[in-house]
Amino acid sequence: MQHENGAGAEAACRIFIAGDSTSVAREMSRAPMTGWGQVLPLFFDRRIEVVNCARAGASSRTFSERGRLDWILRNIRPGDYMLISFGINDAKPEKWLRTEAFGDFRTYLRHFVDGARSRNAHPVLVSTHERNTHDAHGNLSREHVEYAMAMSDVAVETSTPYIDLYHQSLSWWSELGDEGTRSFFIHLGPGEHPNYPEGFDDPGHLVPAGAIACARFVAYSLVAQQIIPANWTVDLDRQDFPPSAVTWLDDEAHAALTHARTSGAGAEL
Repeated sequence: MQHENGAGAEAACRIFIAGDSTSVAREMSRAPMTGWGQVLPLFFDRRIEVVNCARAGASSRTFSERGRLDWILRNIRPGDYMLISFGINDAKPEKWLRTEAFGDFRTYLRHFVDGARSRNAHPVLVSTHERNTHDAHGNLSREHVEYAMAMSDVAVETSTPYIDLYHQSLSWWSELGDEGTRSFFIHLGPGEHPNYPEGFDDPGHLVPAGAIACARFVAYSLVAQQIIPANWTVDLDRQDFPPSAVTWLDDEAHAALTHARTSGAGAEL
């Protein structure tokens, strides 16, 4: 297995991420777009390996049906952790992608939870962050609240730890307002970044500041809920990460990982 954050073969524990574009590790050609799983290693010491298996564009349905969950279950070991974070694509209308929040979304989440436990690993459910959905009047809509509620229900029903990133992000974005929240998401003018010479406006995907905030909350919650030992984490209160702390995979390496971390027909999604 290729190691992403330097922990190597002697890692004391591994944290697998099963998720979508909100948690994925992005490639250089998509910078400054950043998933929170991409920067999660900033908050763990080198004994802990983060194995980010998240896939941009995946829903809980496609991640499971296209072999990505199977790949994790083949590689996860007793005592490892699986962070499970879906919702943003499950809410989309395409039939092959969509799940209903209080229907098959819950069923797929149980597949992840049960699969982890069948390998004596520890599942942790993490709700998706909300988008920057401020309207012209400054009101913040709740586009993914049903999926966060459904995930919370599954956590209770299965006695699975639950990290409520959704409502934490909603609180942040409400407090910051539209202008303050924009600095956490992709809002680029023409010529502002070489990857997007014509500019790019994306209120659903994070830049490093937003990704670091979400990753910090996830790491903090893992400790606060006594899911992991506190001495596994570092820099939870650090606010001054330099730009060089956030790195992107080169496109070739990113493509190789995307194709490798699946069983069967999962290369596309």
